[in-house]
Amino acid sequence: MAGTLRDILDAAARGSFPPPDGGTTVVRQHAHRDAGVLAFTAHSVVFTDEDPAWVYETLGSLECDALAATMNPRFLAAFLARTGRSTDTIDVMNVGTRLAGEPPVALKEVSDPDHPRVVSARKRRDDVRVWAADGGVLVLGRGIGGRWEAAVEVDEAVRHRGLGRALAAAARHLVPDGHVWAQVAAGNARSARAFQAAGYRPVGAEALLVAR
Repeated sequence: MAGTLRDILDAAARGSFPPPDGGTTVVRQHAHRDAGVLAFTAHSVVFTDEDPAWVYETLGSLECDALAATMNPRFLAAFLARTGRSTDTIDVMNVGTRLAGEPPVALKEVSDPDHPRVVSARKRRDDVRVWAADGGVLVLGRGIGGRWEAAVEVDEAVRHRGLGRALAAAARHLVPDGHVWAQVAAGNARSARAFQAAGYRPVGAEALLVAR
């Protein structure tokens, strides 16, 4: 399988995945900020500027199921130690296709560069835009491979009213082209349900390693 990280992501968004052959593909990072692992069905993609030989040698030294090796804690720990990076968790990758028309919820764009959500998002994304709703926040920005990524936050007082689903759907209307991605921690069932109810499809898992 050839191509850049962005090529692989764009193909996955269209439903064309790496071959389920148990292999691992190593590609260059899109930018210095982001390295990591994408795990699709029976095929992984490691995006790093490290020597691919190191990746394959380290994976081969693990005593675990080869299909799980790239997300094995020992590989991720070695990857972190070698690159001096940090990570939070393994996320489920979800993707939605852009929709025409107006978002299904009233939004007001936040232009304040010192707004906490703007500051937080800019640590991991470029071209960040933030919108506020009554009881929630929607963030859009370009993340790994330059893809558009969405994140939503809902106040506890207004949960269970469909706002998370509406904000997730709004991102599909606001993204300027193609697709929008959302990374959800594997244990965050509430958020996973909201994005899937908004028409996003789970396509794999991701471990993002961020430069300190």
